[in-house]
Parts: sequence; structure tokens; C-alpha cells
Amino acid sequence: MITEGKNILIGITGSIAAYKSAYLVRLFVKAGYNVKVVMTEAATEMITPLTLSVLSKNKVFIDFSENNVWNNHVELGLWADVFVIAPATANTIAKMNHGIADNLLLTTYLSAKCPIVLAPAMDLDMWKHYITQNNIKELKSHGIDILSVENGELASGLFGEGRMVEPESIFEYIESMLYEKKDLQGKKVLITAGPTYENLDPVRYIGNRSTGKMGIALAKEVQRRGGDLTLILGPTKISSPAGVKVINVESAVDMAKSVFDNFQNQDIIIMAAAVADYTPKSVSKTKIKKKEGDLILELKRTIDIAATVGKKKNENQILIGFALETNSELENAMRKLKKKNFDLIVLNSLKDEGAGFAHDTNKITILSAKNNKISNFELKSKEKVAVDIIDEVVKLLDK
Repeated sequence: MITEGKNILIGITGSIAAYKSAYLVRLFVKAGYNVKVVMTEAATEMITPLTLSVLSKNKVFIDFSENNVWNNHVELGLWADVFVIAPATANTIAKMNHGIADNLLLTTYLSAKCPIVLAPAMDLDMWKHYITQNNIKELKSHGIDILSVENGELASGLFGEGRMVEPESIFEYIESMLYEKKDLQGKKVLITAGPTYENLDPVRYIGNRSTGKMGIALAKEVQRRGGDLTLILGPTKISSPAGVKVINVESAVDMAKSVFDNFQNQDIIIMAAAVADYTPKSVSKTKIKKKEGDLILELKRTIDIAATVGKKKNENQILIGFALETNSELENAMRKLKKKNFDLIVLNSLKDEGAGFAHDTNKITILSAKNNKISNFELKSKEKVAVDIIDEVVKLLDK
């Protein structure tokens, strides 16, 4: 079990995003980790130590001494398996980079022997400032993991980069660091996920019901196992994993370009996206107005991304495809397996209750090109389905 005996030290600095740290503490405690919190004095103005003490089930550390008792920063640093500072302000990041140790959190950082993860949070101008970016670059060069900030509304009222990544994403990133099954370490993995939207006009598009849940679950599993991941993601409301290279696309043409630009140097390519087979032959530059009678749309085929990669992949690359079928499932999946030169194909049927688009669960069958083996799996959460799929991929690496 990942959580057994693992110690997470959470550092909190003086950003308005400190309220999110309560959720982060709760996520780790609920998952069974041992959690301690160290705060700066400024952070106590944003969230009370009492709240964090109750949630963590431990004393919260703020000052070097309390009631004439020294709070040993060296012991705190040695206790932690991971030290995550969330939120990390521009001020704290600058002090970390220059070795300034004027509070307990910073002295603990300088004493820590474990991996350090920062989740920055600040206003747009502070984030974009060359000094902040130089500090981040230098800290990264010394092995500090720094998660990307998110776009959104900021406390100043501005809209842009600077928001702290959500607690769930930080939690998942730390879990991936501590995951013991690192059988994709050193492997480059490309995953496509989500739908594509094919524009009719500036307002309307043709799409499908894919949410990207299965592809993102696969991305998280690859990340946990140590893979060097690139995620090409169609339009979705689901957050992608923190710390992963994400290429956002919209149309089938966009996805094809991104795949063709990136697949050549990958060890494993997983084509989980639901790419449109057809796209409008012409796109109106203005909104199509309602008229009397029917509207006839003329569609053209999109490029078959998976088949193109299948033709061009080298003998050392592993290519995995997906087949969502409604009839003659095994026959259609086997045909696609051979036609597109897949090594594995993951089949799911819309006839199976709880499988397919938008569900949190899936029921799959995996077909292998090497030995024509067919493996059936029960209905499971998409997270557990991702484990099954990656286990089958790893078996191919071992041969």
C-alpha cells in the first residue's frame, strides 16, 4: 500500500490560496498518510493553525520555539518523505532560491533530505516577472519539483496565470511520486484523450459524447508508474494531471498535427481519444441562420490518425488502440487491430451497462496482436481499468 508509513509535510505560506491547503491536508489524511503542517506567520492570517491541526491530527509548527520548547526544523525535514509547499508565494520562492532562512518553514526546507514540491500561487504580474521566472528556473535545475500554475480569476481581480493548482491535482502528483510500481521509468509515453469538435460555424460544432475520463485515468496511471508522459487532450472539463506535458487541441486536424509532431520519439502510444471520423466540408465564417426547410450538411473524412501512426511506427514502438462498438464487437475489434497495426486494442461495448462514454466505470476486453489472446475484465472504475490496461502494456515491454 502506498500510504503505509508515509509522511507528508505540508508547508503553507501567506497567499489567499492557503484556504485550499485545508482540503489538501484532508485528502492526505483521508488516504492514510501521516501529515504535519509548517506555516509562515503570514499564512496564519489566511487560515487558522487550529483548523489545520484538527484536520492533520497533529500540532502545527509556526515559530522556532513555543512555550520555551524548540521546534526542531532538522527533525521535521528528516521526518518527511515528501515536503510539499502549497501555496508557495513569490517571496518564499525567492528566499528558497537564495538560501534565506528567516522562518521555520525555510529552515526546514534547507534541512530536508526528501523530494520538495512547490505549488506556486501569486498574481499574474508577479508570476510573469523575470525575477520569479529566474528563481523557478534555478530551483528546478537543483531538482525542486514545481507544478504549473493555472489560468483563472485572481485575487486582484485580474484573469490569467498565477492560480495554485487544485488540491486534488497536487495530491495525485505526490501519490505518483510515492507509487512503488515504477515499471515505466525511462519510457516515453504519448496518450490521446477526449473528443474532437468539428466546427460548422463560429457557434456550432459536431462532436461526440467522450468526456476524456478514460484517457486521463490512463495518463494518471502512467505518471504514477514513472513514465515520461505527453497528453494530447481534446475539449474536456476534466482536469489533467499536474506536472504532465499537456497539448490542448480541438479538432481532428489539430489532434493529427500534434500526434504526428510528437509520436516518433515515443516508446508507447495510446490512442484513447474519440476522434471524429467526419468533419464539415466547409465551415461558415458567420452563424448559419435558420431557414425554411431542411439543412443539408456535406461531410468529408478526417485523416485516420491511428492508422497513419500504425504504418509509420518502428518495430520498437508499442501502439494501443481503442474500439467502442455496438454490434459484432469482437469481429470489428479484431479487424481494426490488424488493419491499423495495433499491438493491443481495448474493446468496450455500449451494450454493457456502465461502460462507454461519460461513465465513471468501464468494462473492457483487450485483444493482443502478438498471440491473438483475448482477455476479458469485469466492470470496474476507470482508474482500475487503467491499471489493467497499463499492466498489459508493461507485459509487452518485458518481451
